[in-house]
Formats: sequence, structure tokens, C-alpha cells
Amino acid sequence: MRYRVLGGTGLEVSVHCLGTMMFGAVGNPDHEECIRITHAALDRGINFVDTADMYSAGESEVIVGKALRGRRDDVVLATKVHFAVGEEGPNRGGNSRRWIIKEVEESLRRLQTDWIDLYQVHRPDHRTDIEETLSALTDLVQQGKIRAFGCSTFPAEEIVEAHHVSETRRLGRFRTEQPPYSLLARGIERSVLPAARKYGMGVLTWSPLAFGFLSGKFRKDQGVDLSAGRPALNPGRFDPTLPGNAAKYDAVEAFVDLAGELGCSLPQLAVAFPAAHPDVTSVIVGPRTMAQLDSLLEGAGLTLDDKTLDRIDEIVAPGVDLYAPNAAVPPSLSDPSRRRRAVADRAAA
Repeated sequence: MRYRVLGGTGLEVSVHCLGTMMFGAVGNPDHEECIRITHAALDRGINFVDTADMYSAGESEVIVGKALRGRRDDVVLATKVHFAVGEEGPNRGGNSRRWIIKEVEESLRRLQTDWIDLYQVHRPDHRTDIEETLSALTDLVQQGKIRAFGCSTFPAEEIVEAHHVSETRRLGRFRTEQPPYSLLARGIERSVLPAARKYGMGVLTWSPLAFGFLSGKFRKDQGVDLSAGRPALNPGRFDPTLPGNAAKYDAVEAFVDLAGELGCSLPQLAVAFPAAHPDVTSVIVGPRTMAQLDSLLEGAGLTLDDKTLDRIDEIVAPGVDLYAPNAAVPPSLSDPSRRRRAVADRAAA
């Protein structure tokens, strides 16, 4: 296992990070098996574990807390805040001081730890001033409850704004960004990764298998059961008869051929690709079973040479997304009053 320094924090983290979104009711409800998966990952050199308060309504954090008993000092532990946990309602989510201060205590309790190494803002919150968010996070660092903080799935312009506010208000700054990045979704290469490099941020990428599209289970001419597994959750993303999916299936076939030439599986190629970018610190892998962990980590030592990366660029060009990797729609697109003068004037009246 290789290690890299995380965003100037001095913390050394493994190039592959154990993601635990699939621990709990949403994925694998067997706590003991999830604990075994965690221990197997640690035994194979992974020292970086990422979770979130909202994964299975806090259950993932509970499992991680159990798994790290006796091994906490050896692990760089990351979690996130933003989404509602359990019951939704006013002031039960977002990036306000009130929610952050409340939820960090809940995460510490569930994780059975006195501190969180990396506390991440899971998504932007356009209702909350970024200064409010950064101020609350800075206070948590000073209190010793978190060691550093970062953001997740922030657009480049909001990363830049956050750093400007940190500098002008003398607040702590985002040390990391956690964006989606895969062979099929390379949009962050346009501006997010350059922004992260400019500010010396660590980058932890998620969804290297493109929501399962690069698992090898979904092939162009082999038929896709849209009523089971991941396709059942979002049939439109996997339906090969839809025009918007044709390019994805064509790319998958090309990557299957390339993986065969390299002597690896498609998932192993997919996991190796983000780690090859010089601005990426760690690639999050989120297994649901021990077999999935074994398969993904078999390719942990795979490195891609320039010839292979050139081939990948020919299949999916740099900076191109063959699907929308982030389901969140910013208010500039979702709120008509932000685009129509008459509506905005009526709203302000």
C-alpha cells in the first residue's frame, strides 16, 4: 500500500480509503461482517476510513466505531455533516453552526472517539453564509474535537470563495475536497482539480466504479435487468435503449478490452485510474462484501503508464462527463427566480 500526505496536514493516508457508505441497512446490515471487512482493509495497509453521519441514518458510524475499538490510534478517520439524519425537519440539516455543533457530538458518540481527523461538509448549502460554516468548523478545531476539515462535491467557484473568506476573516480553511471521479466522469479535471492544486488541498475521490457501471456486470450486448440491484434504483442510468446511455456502454466495452490487455479486471482498472492523477490523494472504495474488497484491493498495486493513460484519453476525453455524477442541482438551475427578472422582483416584493 502506498501513502500520501493529506492536503498539507502532515497526515499520511493510504492511496486507497475504505468508504463505508454500504455499511448498515442501505447496504450490508450484518455488523459483524462489516467489522471483518474493516479489519481486513486495515490489515492490508489501509489506514484511512471515510464515513458520514447520514449513511444508514448513523448506523454506518456505529459500525465503524465498533470496528476501530483498540485500533483508533492507527487510523485517519473521516466523516461528514450536512444531510438530515433520521427525521427531517426545519434546522435538521445544512451547514449552519447550529447543525454542525449538534451533529459533531452525535458523530463522536456513534464513532466512540474523542476526535475526528477529518470533518467534511458533505454538500454546499446556499442558505448558509460560508463564513458561518467556516467559523463553526474553526471553533471545533480549536476545541480539539476535529483535527482538520474539508468539503465534498463543491464546485470550483465555491472552493475559491471559501478560501477567500478563510483568508480575509482569518478562519481555518478547507484542507480537502471529496469529488466524484471515474473513467466515465472526468469533469473535475476542468476546474475542481486545478483549484484544489492551487490551494494545496488533498483530494479524496468517490465512486470510481461510476455507481456500479464499471463493475463489469453491465455490458452493452448482454442485457440489463432493470428490476434488480443498482439498475432498479435508477433504471434511467442503466437502460441501454436510452440514447444518453449509448456512449457509456461503448466506453465500457473499450475499457473491458483495455483491462484485458493489461491483465486486470475492469474494476481494478477503474480504481487505478483516479490514483494516477497527480492531484488525487486517495481513492475511496466502498465494498459491501469481503469478496468486493478483495477484488478491488487486488489492483491496489496497479499503476498506469503514459501509454495506458493515453488510451484512456482516447476513449473518454479529459474533462468529459459521460453522465452527471452529482445528483445535486444548484439553485441557479433549480430555482426559476434566479433566472427570471420578473419572478425575482415578485419574490423580493
